[in-house]
Amino acid sequence: MSDDDDDGLIHRLLGDKEIRAAFLKKLAAETTKVEVEALGGLALVRQAEATARVAELSATTLQREHDYDNAGDAYHHVYQFVSEVTGSSVNSCIDRLSRWSRMDPTCDITVVFNSPGGAVIPGMALFDFLLSLRTDHRLTTVALGHAASMAGILLQAGAHRVMGREAWLLIHEISFMAVGKIGDVEDTTDWAKRICERVVQIFADRSKLSAKQIETRWKRKDWWLSSDECLKLGFVDEVR
Repeated sequence: MSDDDDDGLIHRLLGDKEIRAAFLKKLAAETTKVEVEALGGLALVRQAEATARVAELSATTLQREHDYDNAGDAYHHVYQFVSEVTGSSVNSCIDRLSRWSRMDPTCDITVVFNSPGGAVIPGMALFDFLLSLRTDHRLTTVALGHAASMAGILLQAGAHRVMGREAWLLIHEISFMAVGKIGDVEDTTDWAKRICERVVQIFADRSKLSAKQIETRWKRKDWWLSSDECLKLGFVDEVR
C-alpha cells in the first residue's frame, strides 16, 4: 500500500466520530503522561539541588564551628584564672590543666591571672602543681589587670612570666584568721611567719632583690608594683 493510500485510510478513520474521540482521548493521555514524567524529572532535579545546597550549608556551618573551637582558649591550652583563689577555683584549674597534660603530654600551657588573690593553702597547692607541669610542658603565666596577693605568688610559677602593660602586681604579707586560746593563736602566728618566709623566698629566687629587701618593702603594707617596676626588679620576664 502506498503512502497516499495510508493517508486516505487515516482521514477516513478520523472521520468516524467514535474513532476520532478515542484517538484524541488516547493522544491526551499520552501527552499528560509525558508531561507528568517531565515534571517528575524536574522535581527530582530540584530536590537533588536542594539536598546539595543543604549539605553545602551544613558543611559550611560545621567548618565555622570547627574554626571557632580551634580559635578558643581550650584548643590553645590557655586557662583564664579570673576568680579568687579558693579551694574550688584551684581544683577546677588543676582538673583542666591535668586533662590537657594527659591529652597532649608535651603541649605549651598558659595560665592567665586576673585575680585578687585569696586563700594561701589552696594557692600553694596550685603553685606546686604548676611547678610540676614544667617537667613536661612549657608553662607561661600571665598577669592581666592585676595579680594580687596569692595570685602574684602563682605568677612566679611560670617558666616564662608575662605582664600586660597596664597590669599590677600586689605583694604583701600573708594573712590568717587566728582564733582560740592564746597558745593556739601563737601557734598559728608562728606557722604564718614560716609561710611568709617561704613566700619571700619564692619572690627572691628569680628577682633582683634579696629576701631581706622584699621583707622590708612589704612589711605591714600593700606593695603595688606596675608592670615596668616588675620587669625592672625581675618579678616578670616580659611586658607586652
